[in-house]
Amino acid sequence: MGWAGSTNGDLLRLAAAAGFEALITVDQGFEYQQNLSELPIPVVIVIAASNRMEDLLPLVPGVVGVLSGDLQRSIYRVPS
Repeated sequence: MGWAGSTNGDLLRLAAAAGFEALITVDQGFEYQQNLSELPIPVVIVIAASNRMEDLLPLVPGVVGVLSGDLQRSIYRVPS
């Protein structure tokens, strides 16, 4: 997609323009770097010990649960 190196704000705008319905990240500082009133799509922050697969896989049901709900342009957290 050619988005490597994009800032979080640019990444959100690119994802929204490309038709993405939400952004999933492990960047726990994400919400402090964005103007939450201007989010173009919902953001799901996965709170994991690391971004290693073995730490993320147990959180997938929580992510699916969030994505299955009625999402608003807001920040959602999936704790470990």
